[in-house]
Amino acid sequence: MTHPAAPPSQFDAILFDVGGVLLTNGWDHKERSKVLEHFRLDRAAFESRHEQPNDAWERDTLTIQGYLDATVFYEPRNFSHQDFIEVMKTQSVPIPLTGIPVLKDLAASGTYLVGVLNNESRELHEYRMEKYNLKLYLDIQLSSCYLGMRKPDADIYRRAIDIVGRPASRILFIDDRAGNAEAARSAGMNAIQFLGEEQLRSRLKELEIL
Repeated sequence: MTHPAAPPSQFDAILFDVGGVLLTNGWDHKERSKVLEHFRLDRAAFESRHEQPNDAWERDTLTIQGYLDATVFYEPRNFSHQDFIEVMKTQSVPIPLTGIPVLKDLAASGTYLVGVLNNESRELHEYRMEKYNLKLYLDIQLSSCYLGMRKPDADIYRRAIDIVGRPASRILFIDDRAGNAEAARSAGMNAIQFLGEEQLRSRLKELEIL
């Protein structure tokens, strides 16, 4: 007895943000605050130095050593660069209502190209992928540290579309930040703002993905 073929999906690729969708953010204000408190550093002084080198660090035009030299080690400290980096890493944990089970289910289906499209420095991105075995479920990693571009700049979405190699309309992007999701739509992608695993599963069911 033959069975009718499943209807073809309207999507070829599904891309996830990482911070706020799968894990906590790698180095956002909450993570910075906790690390600065741990080392008893002045937050205002740090934040006044953070923005420009962080942009370069996430685009991989500045090393982590350079970033920390600009923001922390511009004067002598009683701890090392590596001490600071290790505490930075401890801030990365799965979020409540994480989308990781959805990522795993989509990867297991074998139906879609599954990847990430995120802003992150090389050191933290690669640590996070290894620590939580996320790379096992990914076909492609479109991180700012590899592309030299950051969300929500239009260029990173265009580059992602080029690399995936499919029409923008057949790429679905999932991000917790409304501005990043809207920027993806402006580039021609479809996008979902992530509000938790159950909400995401419901939206993917509506789209006949799960």
